[in-house]
Amino acid sequence: MSNYKTVFFTFGLLQIVLGLSMIIPIIIQFIFNELDSSFIGPSIICIIFGVLFFLSNFDHDKKLNLPQAFLLTGLSWVGIALFGALPFMFSNLELSITDSIFESMSGITTTGSTVINNLNEAPKAILLWRAILQWLGGIGIILMAITLMPIMNVGGMQLFKVSSNDTAEKILPKSKQVSIRLLIIYSFLTISCAFFYKIFGMGFFDSLTHSMTTIATGGFSNYNQSIGYFNSPLIEITSIIFILLGSIPFIAYIKFLSGNKKIFFTDSQIKTFFKIIIFSIILLFLYLLINNKSFVEVNLRSVSFNVISILTGTGYVTKDFNEWGNFPLIFFLILMFIGGCAGSTACGIKIFRVQLLYLFLVNQIKKAIYPRGVFTIKYEKNNIDDKFMASVISFIYLYIIIFFILTSILSLSGLDFVTSISGAATSISNVGPGLGDIIGPEGNFSSLSNLSKWALSAGMILGRLELFAILVLFIPSFWRKY
Repeated sequence: MSNYKTVFFTFGLLQIVLGLSMIIPIIIQFIFNELDSSFIGPSIICIIFGVLFFLSNFDHDKKLNLPQAFLLTGLSWVGIALFGALPFMFSNLELSITDSIFESMSGITTTGSTVINNLNEAPKAILLWRAILQWLGGIGIILMAITLMPIMNVGGMQLFKVSSNDTAEKILPKSKQVSIRLLIIYSFLTISCAFFYKIFGMGFFDSLTHSMTTIATGGFSNYNQSIGYFNSPLIEITSIIFILLGSIPFIAYIKFLSGNKKIFFTDSQIKTFFKIIIFSIILLFLYLLINNKSFVEVNLRSVSFNVISILTGTGYVTKDFNEWGNFPLIFFLILMFIGGCAGSTACGIKIFRVQLLYLFLVNQIKKAIYPRGVFTIKYEKNNIDDKFMASVISFIYLYIIIFFILTSILSLSGLDFVTSISGAATSISNVGPGLGDIIGPEGNFSSLSNLSKWALSAGMILGRLELFAILVLFIPSFWRKY
């Protein structure tokens, strides 16, 4: 295993950082007089394990090949989810090992599904830890998408590293430099969100935790009613704005700061993202208006908020959309699959893949009509080769297959059709709430069987890491190649 010393060295560093981050909830415990062993013990455990991995692999060669990069990615996320579950196990919430890992996995993958029944009475330190996990997961997926996924050929960030005049080297001179810039941007957006939440009526603690889960498009809230608890138009508008800011490719922010002031108006993915939002809001508003036959009963604010929350995978709710009828539920299911932009904190198949699939289908229709014609697929003025197009189609195909497998497992555990299909969708798309009475906006995942929770946890990590980053680890030929 000497070839993997760099992997375990980096993993050790991550565990040390995770353990040190638990000091923040400990401070909160002192402030709110909630001090117990929830974080002290787990913090020590994480740091000890991290130091052991760090020191035992100190003589690493500082380079990663492709298999090592994949292994580090999978090991890091699964490891953080497992060690991040320790505070839940040690807390007075009486969560089982399965529930604790589920909650932690939901946090680090920014899914937002929860098994905690009474969030309103939960310890402040636990609520903060949930927010920290989502915040770390949000910045983690951005860094991975921009610096690692291009190597894997599954993240689609190749499309954002090239433009008409820029080269990848100009935009991303060094991974370290990019990481620092991203962290600054991410932190600035988080602080800004917390500021506006505070001035519009949230308390300091609520503004801090909700800003972290908003930018991460995670959706964890401190209340059972989610954002609807505050019943504030200004808070909901603030939430919408910063959810959208977190759902935009973060490479666009770097381009903007580097001088490309038109990037937010010219980027094809961003434009399509907002077109889908506008279309969805208008469609659902008209549907509800026709069915309720009254402007008074149809709340455009509620429609807009829930559309944006579901599409981006945030999972905040303000209203029980189960009451809106069957069509909105089916439509929300579709939005779960689509997701946000690549290179952001958002989830799902991603906008650029939907765009490329559309272009591919149009191209195939043209070939059927004009058999002798030569047609190429262009995206952002760049030719899309067959290899990359094949990776996109393979991803979508695998995404659907895993979705049906998860649905089948949930059905076998005794869940009804709506709960099974929406549970599978919400896990692999990292959305949060599902549909129906059990896991819908008014429910949670606590009543599900252990089998269902483990299946959903697997779906969360697969969806968050773009499927291939995990599945390739189980292919023997991939390891023999190197």
